[in-house]
Amino acid sequence: MEHVRDITLLPKAHLHLHFTGSMRPTTLIELADKYGVHLPEALSSGTPPKLRATDERGWFRFQRLYDIARSCLREPEDIRRLVREAAQEDVRDGSGWLEIQVDPTSYAPHLGGLIPALEIILDAVDGASRETGLGMRVLVAANRMKHPLEARTLARLAVRFADRGVVGFGLSNDERRGMARDFDRAFAIAREGGLLAAPHGGELTGPSSVRDCLDDLRAARVGHGVRAAEDPRLLRRLAEKGVTCEVCPTSNVALGVYEKPEDVPLRTLFEAGVPMALGADDPLLFGSRLAAQYEIARRHHGFTDVELAELARQSVRGSAAPEDVRAKLLAGIDHWLAS
Repeated sequence: MEHVRDITLLPKAHLHLHFTGSMRPTTLIELADKYGVHLPEALSSGTPPKLRATDERGWFRFQRLYDIARSCLREPEDIRRLVREAAQEDVRDGSGWLEIQVDPTSYAPHLGGLIPALEIILDAVDGASRETGLGMRVLVAANRMKHPLEARTLARLAVRFADRGVVGFGLSNDERRGMARDFDRAFAIAREGGLLAAPHGGELTGPSSVRDCLDDLRAARVGHGVRAAEDPRLLRRLAEKGVTCEVCPTSNVALGVYEKPEDVPLRTLFEAGVPMALGADDPLLFGSRLAAQYEIARRHHGFTDVELAELARQSVRGSAAPEDVRAKLLAGIDHWLAS
């Protein structure tokens, strides 16, 4: 019988975690009380809300809950607390590298503007990294529900802060809205500035949105990307180009992309040679963090420890971590497997 190793001791990189969504439920309740924000039961009950975003009404409800939570982040200390706690949770789950995704325009009104907001976030990331020992960087994400000109502004800002901890540029929100090609100039600005391109695609819509990320935005990583499993030619293309899909199993089930954990096509992607980085997406709303995603691969998809170690390696290779950090994490994965 195979020796079953502790998933939390497996070194890994976390490449798909949204800023507000990383918050602890208890922290949200405390901040809401601090600012007099009324939380709906879906956010105050301590259990993950029932969500289904496969139609626009469901997605609107998901976004509404997210916006309420975000409204409780108003002061620099709130930002520092969120980042510190996200880092602590990641360390507890065995992460050695975290790229946290944020749209700074969402926090700018309370933090003195767009540039001060990003500076506060980056300072918080730097402080949390030093305090916890976790390698941390930031991926600035534009909102595809807003005008592409705003995305260009964000891309220029992200490039400006590349030497302060910004490593990538993303595109989030409902992929059924806003064509990828409308944001091609923003991604060109980011790529020319040395940033990694990591837009969302292949979650709420099918393989075509993944192709759009590749063709129009020249993605090096795709946020989610699971619907590529429906197109064998696209799977081959992802594998050949080495494009990492940031797969978030718990999120996929919670939002109704798949009915059950075993329906998420982890095995299809893995066996096609598509690199994956398992991610927690929004633990605040989905109720589980990074290690739980690896447990899903083990429990529901029969991944052996050798295969789980390979998933962890893929997450490290798909990251923007410096070579010395990568080498340390990869050596740690080998050590985990040998233990």
